[in-house]
Amino acid sequence: MDRIEQFSIIAPDIGNIFRFISIGTAVPLLIAVIYQEWAMILPMASVPVTLFLLGTLLVQVPHREREPPLSAALMAVALIWLVCAVVGALPFTLGIGMPYLDSVFEAMSGWTDTGLTLLPDVDAAPKTLLFWRSLMQWLGGIGIVAFTIAMASRTGLTQFRLYRSEGRSEALMPSVVATGMEMWKIYLVLTAASIGLVLLSGIPVWDAVNIALVGIATGGFSVHAAGIPYYDNPLLEILIIPVMIAGALPFKLYYFMYNKKGVRFFADAQARLLFILIALGIVVITWDLVTLTFADLPTAIRQGLFMATAAATSTGFQVASPNEWASVTVLFLSMLMVIGGASGSTAGGIKLSRVVLGTQSLLWWFKRMFVSGKVLVPFKYEGKVIPKNIADLEVSRNMLIIMLYFLLIFIATVLVMHLQPTGFESSNVIFEVVSAMCNNGISTGFVSPDMTDSAKALFILLMWIGRLEIIPVIVLFLGIFKGFD
Repeated sequence: MDRIEQFSIIAPDIGNIFRFISIGTAVPLLIAVIYQEWAMILPMASVPVTLFLLGTLLVQVPHREREPPLSAALMAVALIWLVCAVVGALPFTLGIGMPYLDSVFEAMSGWTDTGLTLLPDVDAAPKTLLFWRSLMQWLGGIGIVAFTIAMASRTGLTQFRLYRSEGRSEALMPSVVATGMEMWKIYLVLTAASIGLVLLSGIPVWDAVNIALVGIATGGFSVHAAGIPYYDNPLLEILIIPVMIAGALPFKLYYFMYNKKGVRFFADAQARLLFILIALGIVVITWDLVTLTFADLPTAIRQGLFMATAAATSTGFQVASPNEWASVTVLFLSMLMVIGGASGSTAGGIKLSRVVLGTQSLLWWFKRMFVSGKVLVPFKYEGKVIPKNIADLEVSRNMLIIMLYFLLIFIATVLVMHLQPTGFESSNVIFEVVSAMCNNGISTGFVSPDMTDSAKALFILLMWIGRLEIIPVIVLFLGIFKGFD
């Protein structure tokens, strides 16, 4: 089966995804009307119109009902996210004249829930654009494919493979559509609860809605250039913390909580590890700020609590600039960012499940070294005994993804330091690369509109690769280069 035939099989599904996502992208037009930003109507309308027309063209592609190979699904998902960023950039260029590369950076940061920004003046930007940034993060948090599969109410092998190719592994219900619907119910309830919680801080409704949307999506965009410190509201900071944690926990926990009574919340290994990492982060960062940066204890606790949670949950909110911290504190925060939140959540990073599986596999390997080769050492994961052949395969895959994350971070750091000579310390550059690759968004100030175009392009690539957990993008590039053989 050649690549053209593979594409024709999956093209109608890609087209339907674009058409359904175009409906969601039309929501900011309501904001333009409410705030009477008439000049933003056409720039904002360019997104749903372009996606709908593109989707309609793809649906018309002649195809045969055949099973697409996994590689086709992986490439399709990588293309879907890239196209959404490319099209999602249009309002920034058409509306406020941002350079198109900067606009693609902003849109990719939005869709991938990263939160790094090149917007020149956030406070002066139209509310339509600010809401568009928040909406991209909110939709991107649940996943473009997960969103559209639930809306389309179609199931099948193609939809299943697209869903899994997006980095989604949760299976709450027998079908992908049913799982997607349950995910959406949970997401909407969490979003509504987050808005109500943030409103208790006393900030305006507009600000609360945007903060809640990006908070539950573990994104991090803000409607003010100063970010969360703009409000100078300790209560707001405290209320945002449970929102960030809620977005970084596996959604299956919420499903089990309301469908299976008596489920123990902290029995989940990912949930336990997340809270352990947050607690460790609070202690280490607070200690470092007091002893190395000589901050007063109340300030150190306030920053340590918020920043440790933001890093561990993969949320780009921040109440301090790591650029002002000691290098060792910055590197520790980078470690929390690399790990990220849970699988089946809105968070980025390597994922807590991979850390849990990696730790258990190392212990399993060492146990096997100390017994006879004839003794069978069982591998247990989530309370189940996994057959040795399956365990070896899953462990190898898990370690491959972890290795690729660190390899790409290392390569990207070296490239960035060559493409963007700067006075920033190397620890801050590493931090910024990790923030992009792990879709976090906390920044030392290194990412700015003054970066070279090549550095911006590299960061766009990192955010895209990180959000799709590497493999789909690699498969896409392999497919492209294979085409030139």
